[in-house]
Parts: sequence; C-alpha cells; structure tokens
Amino acid sequence: MRLKTLILGAAASASLGVLALAAPAAAQSLTAITGGRVLTGTSVIENGTVVIQNGRVVSVGSGAAPSGARVIDARGKTVTPGLVAVDAVLAVSEVGSVSGTGDSSNNANSISASFDVSYGLDPWSITLPVARLGGITRAVVTPSHSGGGDGHDHQDDSDFAGVGEGGLQSPGLFAGQAAIIDLGQGGEILVKPRVAMVAPFGEAGAGIAGGARGAEFVQFKETLAEVRLYARNRAAYDRAGLRDLSLSRADLEALIPVAEGRMPLIVTARRAADIRQVLRLAREEGLKIILDGAEEGWLIADEIAAAQVPVLLDVLNNLPSNFEMRAARMQNAAVLNAAGVVIAIKGSDGGGRVREMRYNAGNAVSHGLPYAAAIQAITVNPARIFGMGGQFGELRPGAAADVVVWSGDPLEPLTIAEAVFIDGQEQPMTSRQFLLRDRYARPGTLPPAYNR
Repeated sequence: MRLKTLILGAAASASLGVLALAAPAAAQSLTAITGGRVLTGTSVIENGTVVIQNGRVVSVGSGAAPSGARVIDARGKTVTPGLVAVDAVLAVSEVGSVSGTGDSSNNANSISASFDVSYGLDPWSITLPVARLGGITRAVVTPSHSGGGDGHDHQDDSDFAGVGEGGLQSPGLFAGQAAIIDLGQGGEILVKPRVAMVAPFGEAGAGIAGGARGAEFVQFKETLAEVRLYARNRAAYDRAGLRDLSLSRADLEALIPVAEGRMPLIVTARRAADIRQVLRLAREEGLKIILDGAEEGWLIADEIAAAQVPVLLDVLNNLPSNFEMRAARMQNAAVLNAAGVVIAIKGSDGGGRVREMRYNAGNAVSHGLPYAAAIQAITVNPARIFGMGGQFGELRPGAAADVVVWSGDPLEPLTIAEAVFIDGQEQPMTSRQFLLRDRYARPGTLPPAYNR
C-alpha cells in the first residue's frame, strides 16, 4: 500500500508539470533549416536547406534560405525526417504494471477484430514527450493480444489459451485494428484509424486455436469464408442464425476489408516454417499481409521478397529464446534488405523504449545493413508499408513538415535531437522526467550533459 501511494503521489505531482509544459511554437509562415547534412530518407544533401511553411515541406535542396524566413543554423548537424515508430503502444499504455493505464488490449469475447485502438488514445500521455525527444514524430499504434505487454509482438504464449462463452474464442484470432498518430503536442494526434488488422500465428496462434498450428490455419480460413458469406448477403446471414454461433456483427464488419485484400493484416510469425505457411495462406486467400517479427526470415528471404511482403523487425532478437527462434541472428535485417524485402526497424518495446529504434538501426548497420537502408527503415519505409508514402517520413515538397535537427549522426547513441518539428510546429524539448529532474535535483549536482 505504501509503495502504491508513493507511485500515485509521484505521478500526481509530475502531472502538474506536464500540464505546465510550454505549448509548441506556432508554425511560422516560413522557416528554413540551413547548412546541415540533410538525410531526406531517400538521398543525402550536404550543406542542405529545408524550407517549411504552413505545416508542409516547401523545398529541399542546397540553395540559400528564402528572404524573410526564420533561419535555423544546422551547420555541423544532421537533419532528417521525423522517425516513424511501428508496433507501438504510445498514447494507449502508460505503465505496464498498472492495468488501469492500458488501453492496448481487450478481453471481451464478443469483440476481437473490431477492437479499435484509436478510441483509447490519450494526447496527454507521458509517453509521447519521451518518444518525441528521441526524434519520433509519427507512430503506428497496434493493439496488443490479450494478456498485456508493451506490444503485440512480446507476449507469453500462455496468454492465448482458453475459449470464451458461447463458443467464441477469447481473446480470438485477432487483436484488433491499428491506428497512425502524430506526436505533436496540443492538438488531435489521430492521423488515420483502422490502418491494419493484427493477428498472431506460430506458437501464439496455435495456443488460441487449441494447441496446434494446423488448427489455427483451418479456423482462420473458416473465419474468412464466414466473413465473405456475410458480406455477400447480410440479411440472409442473420436469418440463418449463423451470427449466434460465431463472430459478432462488429467483428464481421471489421474483417470485410481484410478478406477483400484492402486492409493489411499484421501477422506475428517468427519461425521460417510458419512464415512460409503464412505466405501460402496469403496467396490462397488473396490477403495483403505485413510480417511482424520474422526472426528466421533470413532463411527464406527470397520467398518473402517474391511475395512483396514487408517486415517489421526487432533486430536485437538474435538469441534462440524458444524453438521459434532457433536460427535468429543479428544479420537478419541485412539479408532481408539485400533480397529486396522492405523492412521497418522497431524500438526495443512499444512504449518507453520505442525511442531506441534508432539505436537498433545502428546495430543493424554494424551487422551488414547499409546505412541508407537503416535510415529508410525508420523513416520512409514505415510510412510506405502503411499506405502513407510521400505524406510523412520523408523530406520532400508537399510532405508533412516533420523535421528533426540532430547534434550528430542519428544512429549514434550519444547524439540528441536538438529541435523537433511536427506539422511545422516546433515542439518543446522536455518531458516528465526532465521536469522531475529539475524539481528535485539539488543545484550544482548535475553534470553539464544533463542541462539540456
């Protein structure tokens, strides 16, 4: 009880500081970031100039700043698009050990595929400033499989056992629907809801279906058949009484775009054999899929590339912690990229450590991934994978003015973000942690590096 009181008291005192954070500077009519090494996401411009206006990138090149523009001197620094996090729980999960702060998973046996994570977003979440200080300006927020955790790719298989009342699977074959957010302070953070459906395969999926991988595939195909039957004739479906035996109407409606190949399905699969079967399922059912995990993907990289299936990677998963990851290795990202697979590199979890995505990208470079490909894997590629190519994640005319000025190489751990713009608005470079530091640290006790 005493520990709980201390935690709640600290959170309450810090919340006053969060409310007191300075509002982001209003987007000026014209701002030019000049003199830096500009990584556009697809190219490199030395001594470059990025011009933004009214929330959009106006131009990217090597010319001088336009007359009348506010000029930000980036000489000796690196300028990039804002980083785009995938497999995140930002704004829907605060503290993993406090269940009341989490809105990323759902236990209801009548709602699985229809679970829409966008309705639980909290624009005042204390996780957002921390991620923003790490250069992240957009994120794909994905629902977690029932049982908790900071991301749907970090679950214990025991969380998926059990069947709910009425014959409905609990938590079901699907975790729900993902959403894209921006991390700008002071406004609506939802960019686009329902951008993808999430489903586990491999050991986790087998646990849902009764213990065997084959059972999940059969059940999954039956679900798709049921969805298509419902989509062809909703009234006849209801008269037949099938709705009382299987999926809720909300779940059926949510799965129609998946069954029709319009909404991508994020599939968690680690073992090469499981990935191969998921690719087969996608071919047979006409599904648009995104692989998540794929620790053994390098074994069948050519097959993944031929299927034109992108992969969301935690590049640090390089040890055989279970039988699904016997062939995990640090070169996974490099091999997949060399084969032509579009990859996106994740953070070390979906919440507090999501900002480590750039460190992970640096680790991938040290194990063979080309530097340019690593930058793309945390900027351009995530946007393209989720149907937002050209809209953000890249410095190009017309794209959202999400820009980060770094003190040095963004893949180096000691580099910091010195300025962050989201939709052209300069963001405050502080967080709850910094406010607590400033409140409780004794004057003169902090080293100069902490005085940002």
